[in-house]
Amino acid sequence: MAFKVLNPGLLTTVQDLGRPGYFHLGIPMSGAMDRYALRAANLLVGNPEGAAALEAVFMGPQLEFEVDATVAVTGADLPARVDGEPHPAWTAFPVRAGQVLSFDYLKGGARAYIAISGGIDTPPALGSRSTYIIGALGGYHGRALAAGDMVPLGRSGAFRHGTEVPEALRRTVGMSAELRVLPGLYWRLITEEAGRNFFEDSWKVAPEADRMGYRFRGGRPFSFEPREQPFGAGSNPSNIVDACYPYGSIQVPGGTEPIVLHRDAVSGGGYFTLGAVISADMDLIGQMQPHTGVRFVKIDMEQALAARADEARRLGLLRDALA
Repeated sequence: MAFKVLNPGLLTTVQDLGRPGYFHLGIPMSGAMDRYALRAANLLVGNPEGAAALEAVFMGPQLEFEVDATVAVTGADLPARVDGEPHPAWTAFPVRAGQVLSFDYLKGGARAYIAISGGIDTPPALGSRSTYIIGALGGYHGRALAAGDMVPLGRSGAFRHGTEVPEALRRTVGMSAELRVLPGLYWRLITEEAGRNFFEDSWKVAPEADRMGYRFRGGRPFSFEPREQPFGAGSNPSNIVDACYPYGSIQVPGGTEPIVLHRDAVSGGGYFTLGAVISADMDLIGQMQPHTGVRFVKIDMEQALAARADEARRLGLLRDALA
């Protein structure tokens, strides 16, 4: 049971919910950049919500199926077609053996998730099928899909054609967004004025935005409190000796352009971090195209925990709707 890749699109990889537990060894979590969309796609086709699916960036692949299957496409607005016939997003639809799944041009968002009944059955690596390309780990031979690949599928249960995610539970990204930030340990290194500027300024997603991190441009450069650089930290005030980088950390190399570290980011290094974008907003970043406008919003721990609870409730509603 498999499908054949006729055209891989721009960058299509196998992803699940990631491989936590190895960050201290320098191995990132990887996994879907938009975890909510991945969960929704899997639930639509009757898979466990953490099953492996495809993450397609900006352009969809062209896939020929060897077996009958149920498919769902969520996340970015990337219209799907089966043998040329259109099918709606956020909805389960059938693909018969011998048919070809293809996609029109992207209409919104950045990453589409293509779940197939039975899930993608590549060998797990450290407990996950997620692709970490830089480390050649997981997925399909540790790399993005290529033309001619035969990607194995697991066994599926009863087909679930026509099931759809209610409109109210579908997440979309507009031309601008707000990202909530919890200031961290090294916030003290910047001046009070620089801190105000960071939250007041309008930023835009830079072209250098990928699975490792999203760079933002357009705001004023950062100024730093005077201090004697520690031994080993280098002369630039944005440098520190070394620190761990939690998921969502905001580093500012050279004090100019903030970078939010995402699913394939390194686990530590010598740049200071302002704090972190809260987990409830990280899926949103994964759907941002270059030049999307962004404002960073300062919150406290109580607000961050409340936002996480709201996301958990939203996920509960999704599970109930697709049960």
